[in-house]
Formats: sequence, C-alpha cells, structure tokens
Amino acid sequence: MEKYNIAVVTDDGETISQHFGRAQYYEVLHIENNAVVHRERREKLNHSHFAHHDHHHAGGQHGFDEESRKKHIGMAETISDCRFLLARGMGAGAYDSLLQVNIQPIVTDIQKIDDAINAVINDTIINHKEKLH
Repeated sequence: MEKYNIAVVTDDGETISQHFGRAQYYEVLHIENNAVVHRERREKLNHSHFAHHDHHHAGGQHGFDEESRKKHIGMAETISDCRFLLARGMGAGAYDSLLQVNIQPIVTDIQKIDDAINAVINDTIINHKEKLH
C-alpha cells in the first residue's frame, strides 16, 4: 500500500496559486492506494512574512543566495512530510531549495487542485520547468 502526501499552494482551497512565494496556504492531500483519503489546509509563510528582508541575487540569479534559501526552506517546513509540491509558478531558487529538502516541486498549468492531484496520481502531470523564473 503506497502512502504519500502532496502539498498544493493555494489562496482558496480550490485553485493552484500562480506563485509559490505569494500563496497564503498549503492544501495537503494524503494519498493511499491512488486515492485521496484526507485533505487539510496548513498555514504557509509567504513573501509578506519576509518584507523586512533584502532581496538578493547570487550571480544574477534570483533566489539562490543564502538568505533566499533560508526563506524557501522556512516556507517548506510545514510540508516536510510531503513528497510533492504543486504550484503554477515559482522561482528557480525556490525550486532548487525544495529539491534540497526532498520535496519534488511540480510547476503545472492545471488550475484546479483536484484535476492536478488526479494527474499526479495517474502519473500524467507535466512539470513545466520552463516556467521557472
């Protein structure tokens, strides 16, 4: 029996947010035997929580400096039990930081959470890494 969790960034619990860093919540779906068995909303740190921090660019790339990495990892702490994170957009630094804490980020063009979850379960979701910024 396979069990895993999928986190989705959202502001309303129905649609996937356009940007990982700006989303208000995580919708976490618990999957067992290819079915959603539980769903919960978790608070999420977002860019507004770090408004007093400077924005840095390491080697011209946004989000790869140590301060940004700490922010991204902080945003991921509440979903450390998740295998995947779904978003419709995110920075390359955030994507890399999530990989470092063993969460597979997926940048999708699917808007509805339930549709995207079904695509993950059915292994048909496309990771649009070309949308990283």
